[in-house]
Amino acid sequence: VSDPSAVCSKYMDKRYVTVVIVEDTTRSLQTIARHVRRRSCTKVVAVTGSIGKTTTKELSAAFVGIQKRVYRNTGNLNNHIGLPLSLLKLRHQPEVAVVELGMNHAGEIRTLVDIAEPNVRVWTNVAEVHAENFSSIEDIADAKAELLEGSRSNDRLVANADDSLVMDRVRHFPGSMMTFGLEKTADVRAIAVNDSGLDGISATVKTPEGSGLLQIPLIGMGNAANVLASIAVALQFQIPLQAMLDVLTKFIPPDRRGFVTHLSDGVTVVDDSYNSNPTALQKALESIGRTGGYRRRVAILGEMLELGVRSKALHYLCGKKVVETGFECIVAVGGENVSALVAGSRDAGLDSGSAVICSNSQEAVKIVSELVQKEDLVFVKGSRGVGTDLIVERLKADWS
Repeated sequence: VSDPSAVCSKYMDKRYVTVVIVEDTTRSLQTIARHVRRRSCTKVVAVTGSIGKTTTKELSAAFVGIQKRVYRNTGNLNNHIGLPLSLLKLRHQPEVAVVELGMNHAGEIRTLVDIAEPNVRVWTNVAEVHAENFSSIEDIADAKAELLEGSRSNDRLVANADDSLVMDRVRHFPGSMMTFGLEKTADVRAIAVNDSGLDGISATVKTPEGSGLLQIPLIGMGNAANVLASIAVALQFQIPLQAMLDVLTKFIPPDRRGFVTHLSDGVTVVDDSYNSNPTALQKALESIGRTGGYRRRVAILGEMLELGVRSKALHYLCGKKVVETGFECIVAVGGENVSALVAGSRDAGLDSGSAVICSNSQEAVKIVSELVQKEDLVFVKGSRGVGTDLIVERLKADWS
């Protein structure tokens, strides 16, 4: 058929098993998803940015869910196939859907926005992620700015006031905008911020609807920004601020995104193994480095992928950061770039015997099993393709 949405409209509410032959299965899936989205009465919130999409999505859904029936896409089903599959769930008529939009090439966000037709658009930040596909960070920002395309006067935007690359591109948004931030003047702003490492972050939040005490059970200032963005989203749906603050204290981070596990003999593992990039890694190191009471801090860091020509330089800077934030031991896992990571740590003063390079996570599992000792704090982070989650599982088995 040439119009799969017509078939969808006829059969979607009936119990049929139907085979539809189309020229392009992906495009047809996207067309059907947009049809379902338009047929629903659901308000769609779309989240994009280089860092924090999934956590912001989960927090936003938790806050809006205080008073609304909410659907969120599972995991990070955020690409040209995952998003349409997620939008098909709107046939169950949730009041609000919170979805994330991912990309690693220009033009991909444009396609996803065209399918989702969001009512509320959320732009968390811009960072050197998927940089190998772009000539500059400005080009990354331009690709993320596709989020704004097709905006209408009744649409809403939540934007990061602290990120100049974001703010330079949202000036002509035709709808209403609410900003969030930790440093610049913003509609939703955190002040008197206290980062307590593994114990989370406390601050005072100021919003157009009042102020309150933030108790964030998440690691790193990046997550503080995610919380502020999510509060701004929920305010679009008139969710009471105090109700959000109460929900926040019980929030559990998405799987492998900073989850803290206390094991036997005083060993603590921070599992941030889902993915990694230089900005997120450095912020996490700064926060975890503030945590005392451990015999050693051990950083197990996988190679950060898709960073392009600056990959070695960025790995080197992160290696220096490991030492500057108080880690006494590093295990670097991956290809040629991890040598730069270790070089940075050694130039910052780390003893050569305290740095180990492993070519893959299977090799690292054996090293780490012998390396980690009682009362160690172990931080595990790496790009998804490196598979550092294997190391986390071994640590849990060793120290259960």
